[in-house]
Amino acid sequence: MTTTAIAPACAMPASATAEGQEQLWERAWAARRELGPRAVVLGHHYQRDEVIAFADVTGDSFLLARRGAAATEAELVVFLGVYFMAEAADVLRAPHQTVVLPDLGAGCHLAECADIFTVRDAWAQMTAALPGKRVIPLTYMNSGADLKAFVGEQGGAVCTSGNAEKAFRWALSEGDAVFFFPDEHLGRNTACRLGMAPGDPLVWNPRLAELGGLSGDALARAQVILWKGFCNVHTGFTVRQIEEARAADPDVRVIVHPECPRPVVEAADEDGSTEYIIRRCEELPAGASAVIGTDWNLVNRLRLRHPDKRISCLREDICPCVTMNRIDLPKLTWCLESLAAGEVVNVVAVDEEMRRLGRLALDRMLALA
Repeated sequence: MTTTAIAPACAMPASATAEGQEQLWERAWAARRELGPRAVVLGHHYQRDEVIAFADVTGDSFLLARRGAAATEAELVVFLGVYFMAEAADVLRAPHQTVVLPDLGAGCHLAECADIFTVRDAWAQMTAALPGKRVIPLTYMNSGADLKAFVGEQGGAVCTSGNAEKAFRWALSEGDAVFFFPDEHLGRNTACRLGMAPGDPLVWNPRLAELGGLSGDALARAQVILWKGFCNVHTGFTVRQIEEARAADPDVRVIVHPECPRPVVEAADEDGSTEYIIRRCEELPAGASAVIGTDWNLVNRLRLRHPDKRISCLREDICPCVTMNRIDLPKLTWCLESLAAGEVVNVVAVDEEMRRLGRLALDRMLALA
């Protein structure tokens, strides 16, 4: 099985950045109108406002991948997000569709915490150390297509932050233990939802060559084994920030993403996926106060969408995800104009066998519903 094949990036001409915002905006919309229904533009919630305005559909990564495939009249799927999302869209796309990412450098720190080589090495060590014990691998949606294919091949599944608890329950019913990667914090928070203590899951450190720093006896007793990986945005939130928010406003509602460390989730009033956070902000009554622990771009959009409520980011000076924000108006303008001119740039294409196995893992996740 080969790795994901990503078409070489075409050079963005200087003219794409030489003009002002207003001119680029007009050019981008002109190209979008020219493309018409031949293209569908998918925008992740964490994208910049200047590009999310062009999205036909907004949502989390899995919803967008499915909606792209469902837009069967479109031959071009333009993904405003990061590479693992575009890969997932290519796994699910219709045969006549091509997936395009305006900046192939748009990556994800969390997804890059686990690569296929270190995961395969960990799997070989783990299975050799646990003869007779069936371990079910689960990978978070925030992972490469090769890891999704790996879990598909090994009888595992993909999960999102919204259905991780279901996926963990399924895996434990299918086997003796769960091996979850790449997000340690989502894994621990999910294990706690199942009634485990925060210290019960073991953490496999890929930087430690021998059994990820664990003993064979500990592995034999473990129900949940977590990869040592993290989101650099969500680990920027702290318990002290929550305490300060409550000191400033005792009535504030604190809602955080489950990629946050366990102490932050415990200190918050609620935790949930991006879609959960959006829904809860809609449900809050007028005049309510909420601080949100997730990407600043989304929180700011929620603040503008609900002017009758006091919504703020748990850390207002936090930097939005740097790699997620690589797609800007100049790059989108160049991409749309190239497509409108018949030049298909920055294609993301997953190897066919990888697509088949990755689809298997995603279908197992869908079956949980």
